[in-house]
Amino acid sequence: MEQVFAPWRIDWVRRDDGGDDGCVFCGMRDTDDDRGKRVVARSSQSFVVLNNSPYNPGHVMVVPHTHTGEYAELNDETLVDHARLKQATFDALRASLSPDGFNTGLNLGTGAGGSIDDHLHTHIVPRWEGDTNFMPVTSDTKVIVQALDETYEEVRAGFASLETAEDEGDGAVSVP
Repeated sequence: MEQVFAPWRIDWVRRDDGGDDGCVFCGMRDTDDDRGKRVVARSSQSFVVLNNSPYNPGHVMVVPHTHTGEYAELNDETLVDHARLKQATFDALRASLSPDGFNTGLNLGTGAGGSIDDHLHTHIVPRWEGDTNFMPVTSDTKVIVQALDETYEEVRAGFASLETAEDEGDGAVSVP
């Protein structure tokens, strides 16, 4: 069995799973501790949170406030807000991490393989040419090269640099 030393993961293991219905995303939506929950940006209907099990540094999820696993249940206002926040997320990640590209998508339904299927969310994974090195191929091990707290600071700064952003403190940046 491969072992990877990741002491920062203990916060995730001990986390409070959140909202009234036990949904981790609803808990993040309702939190007063954006930094602790790693919420980097908020809009009126959605928010952006770092993935605690990232494929690459800067792997985030754009999450609508609406608790549903069904894309068709999002109203027009939420759909537009979610799309605009995804667009702002690409801009923020380009400004903060300078990736060469992105993978993005939704895992809808239990058959899609996502670990949270009752509150939809869009994954955005920054990619760099050559970021898939020999470790996954030769040893079935993925190397994450940056701690989540450092990534939080960089991605948050990327959102704060956006022309429309409102940075009012230490937590998530507001993106209208």
